[in-house]
Amino acid sequence: MKKNIFILAVAAALLATGCSQKEPEVDMTQQNGANAAAGSANGAASSVDGGLDTIQGSVESSNLTSEEAKMAKIHEIEATAKKIYFDFDKYNIRPDQQANVDEDAELFMSPEAKDLTVKIEGNCDEWGTDEYNYALGLKRAKTVRDALALKGIPESRMVMVSYGESNPVCTEHTQECWAKNRRVEFKLLP
Repeated sequence: MKKNIFILAVAAALLATGCSQKEPEVDMTQQNGANAAAGSANGAASSVDGGLDTIQGSVESSNLTSEEAKMAKIHEIEATAKKIYFDFDKYNIRPDQQANVDEDAELFMSPEAKDLTVKIEGNCDEWGTDEYNYALGLKRAKTVRDALALKGIPESRMVMVSYGESNPVCTEHTQECWAKNRRVEFKLLP
């Protein structure tokens, strides 16, 4: 009888504690390599087409505090950034996504974004274990970071995070939906 009560008490304690929240895997290591230094000289003079002029004009024309204006500018630049999509179980940049990487590098080198830190967020579809997907998301983020570094973005301005499968943009169980979840997105940090 006492054994059953003890087992019930342990089971109740386990149920009460529940499952822990998943935390994204973050790689905050920053390497300052010769590739970033060499690439920065090549891409520093490039300019972004009219999109950033519109961003700057809309932020300056409103009556916002400097902090609000800075955050508005950050959100508008983030909205301009292109997502990078990946094939199933892959972390190499597809040829059809290279133009997006090039546009993002140009955007992040622009005067409006040059003082911001670029947070590279790796994401996966629901296939695979949590651990596998966190590792795959980090590999995707690293591949994009390396590509941006070759385009002139200093690695010291970039941080990576993997959300694995925990940050889906689509929850349907279809090939099209899973393809939308296999991506890298960008957030800008002041």
